[in-house]
Amino acid sequence: MSLSPAIARAEWQAIEKVEPYAIAGKSGAALYASIGEKGPKVGGMVRAIAHTNFKLTWTRKYETQGDACTLVSARPKLIITYTLPKPAEQLPDAAQKNWDRFIAGVRSHELVHGDMIKDLVKAIEATTVGLSVPNDPKCQKIRAEMTKRLSALSLEQRQKSRDFDKAEMSQGGNVHQLILALVNGA
Repeated sequence: MSLSPAIARAEWQAIEKVEPYAIAGKSGAALYASIGEKGPKVGGMVRAIAHTNFKLTWTRKYETQGDACTLVSARPKLIITYTLPKPAEQLPDAAQKNWDRFIAGVRSHELVHGDMIKDLVKAIEATTVGLSVPNDPKCQKIRAEMTKRLSALSLEQRQKSRDFDKAEMSQGGNVHQLILALVNGA
């Protein structure tokens, strides 16, 4: 007897962690300049203020039903890592106030990326658990079918993430405003 797809979807929690990187400076402008020098490289090329990355692995259970192969359960293990800047030393009160506002906004921005990743994992579950491929008694064709479906979901998530960044970092966007407030001390 196989489990129904609804039952086979187990509740899971993402593991979320923050990896800070040290920046130097006593003013907003100096802190932002240090971010430009030390920020994480995105795509190995361009430095960013912060970055959200993830590692996703699965425990999957396949069952042969007649000559078909069905994915009856899939349990994700998702680790989301937020790389955020952190001043290496105590800041003057005014700079600390501006920094606190800035980093809270940057953290909120990165958490949206984290939510997008969690949504991707939920979409993968919804798309794959219960999937059945006929004429696949050795459960080999199902993996190719899953890869095709997951590729489309992954591309969609990446595009949403890029669109979000573009809006947030454009002239007048939320992150753009955070940067201006930090650098100008507003």
